[in-house]
Amino acid sequence: MKKPETTFLFFTGKGGVGKTSLACASAIALADSGKRVLLISTDPASNLTDVLECPVNDKIRRVAGTENLFALNIDPESAAEDYRNRVIQPLSSAASAEEINKIREDLSGACTTEIASFDEFSRFISGEQEDNKFDTVVFDTAPTGHTLRLLELPAAWSDFSGNNPAGASCLGPASALKSSRERYQTVVEKLRDASFSTFFIVARTDLPSLKEASRTSSELARLGMKNQSLYINGVFRALDRKDPLAVKMESMAEQQLHSMPDNLKNLPQKFFPLLPYNLLGIRKLRSLFDPALQQQISVEQTGRKDPENLNLPGISELCEELCRGKKNGLILTMGKGGVGKTIAASAIALTLAGKGFEVLLTTTDPAAHIRDFISQTGAIPPTLTIEQINPKEETQRYIEKIMEQKGQGKTKEEKKLIFEDLKSPCTEEVAVFNAFSKAIRQASRKFVVIDTAPTGHTLLLLDTAGSYHREILKNNPLAGKLRTPYMALQDSDVSRIILVTLPETTPVREAASLQEDLKRAGIRPWCWLINQSLSMVKGISDPLLKSRATAETAIIQEVNTRHSERAFGIPFLAEINLLPAVLHSNP
Repeated sequence: MKKPETTFLFFTGKGGVGKTSLACASAIALADSGKRVLLISTDPASNLTDVLECPVNDKIRRVAGTENLFALNIDPESAAEDYRNRVIQPLSSAASAEEINKIREDLSGACTTEIASFDEFSRFISGEQEDNKFDTVVFDTAPTGHTLRLLELPAAWSDFSGNNPAGASCLGPASALKSSRERYQTVVEKLRDASFSTFFIVARTDLPSLKEASRTSSELARLGMKNQSLYINGVFRALDRKDPLAVKMESMAEQQLHSMPDNLKNLPQKFFPLLPYNLLGIRKLRSLFDPALQQQISVEQTGRKDPENLNLPGISELCEELCRGKKNGLILTMGKGGVGKTIAASAIALTLAGKGFEVLLTTTDPAAHIRDFISQTGAIPPTLTIEQINPKEETQRYIEKIMEQKGQGKTKEEKKLIFEDLKSPCTEEVAVFNAFSKAIRQASRKFVVIDTAPTGHTLLLLDTAGSYHREILKNNPLAGKLRTPYMALQDSDVSRIILVTLPETTPVREAASLQEDLKRAGIRPWCWLINQSLSMVKGISDPLLKSRATAETAIIQEVNTRHSERAFGIPFLAEINLLPAVLHSNP
């Protein structure tokens, strides 16, 4: 890897494109070159432990198998608790126990978790993290929507705390932030300074990924973060020219790279091959920048035996079970970013609508591509309604509604204070949750299919639902007659949670972790859906594809035996118009 000239390296892009693998491999290469490197994940759904095959937590520790590499996970919940304690501690001698409890309760929402994660993140950019000096800090960032929001926070919090001295509940007392305003400004300046920060935008060779990379590049540039490079990961080259699937995959990749958005073509580019092995462990991660080692491991891993073909029931069978004896209900696709939640939600919604059911298809993911997929099918069934919960639009709508309600009878100055309070960044979370709740309520009369955001953001959204649920029950004398959105998510007769994953080790582990989190919240997933399975494709002869298909067998068996009583699959499909192919695929 060419030695970077900046101290801070950010790896960002659409979920599932390989940000973590490239961030880890880059950090290892830098450490091997003699630099003292810190690798940090700011992703609530971080999988550094899996990829490095070494424990990583919220304390800086050296990565086993390296000399100069250290790693850290910014744990959102731990950071939030520390933040609450920092806010409350100065008030403990002057405030009553009741007042302290009220402040702690105000700081219990998803917005506080995001603030706290940023507060930890900012310490490493501003130079206030004095323990362990590092030559380079590599950030494995969260999926694109969350990352852009994270990077916007410095300006947002600085502006808000400066213009709203009265504070807001999600921020705690404004006095707790004044000491950090200079830090926020330092962070903004360093992120925008090309001598300090480089942004590596990671993409795959498919158009949705490239479009997301284009959007990311434009958004970063808009924020003044223009020192960017493009990493194209998983570039496939057929080893067997007689394998029609392999040849088609290679042709599709070349075609879609040729259609790369113009703003990406102007960036420095580096390409990384699709390998016959998963990049797990230090040795395999080193191979990404070491062609000789890459070749050695590839020879060891490349399949020579025909893989075992698996026959998982497909989308058609899944939908038959979803609608058996039902005319309505709530269906949510959940999972790690990039596993195919959007294509799964779209296929399920179209199949149910094709059966004559009233269906609403919507998304809580700001980076979703539902309409791109739906447009591939031509005519849309008249019983299907498509919506998207747009965070910016929902926030504006929410602000207008609150101003109308709370502004009645108020003076111009009082209205100004209300408006300033609503400029808090947490307002967006509340607004999106309101739209989310509205969609859930429609499940009493139709099928509502929700394509959720990547895992970490989804858990924050569900935490908001849970907080709302607890607040309703505590303060409403008629609580016994109310049915909150959280109750709907917990009711297996109403809600069907579909965990979407890829047949690879890390996505399956993350889906299993999400399943446990949901169960602790009283929400039980209904089934697993394994997407892009090569082991469901017959007649593969390309050695690289055979190797990857063979590796899937044990992983899918693990899903069937350890994680779910009900598993479905979508075979790997080399198609530009993917949704029609999914709808007509027969495993």
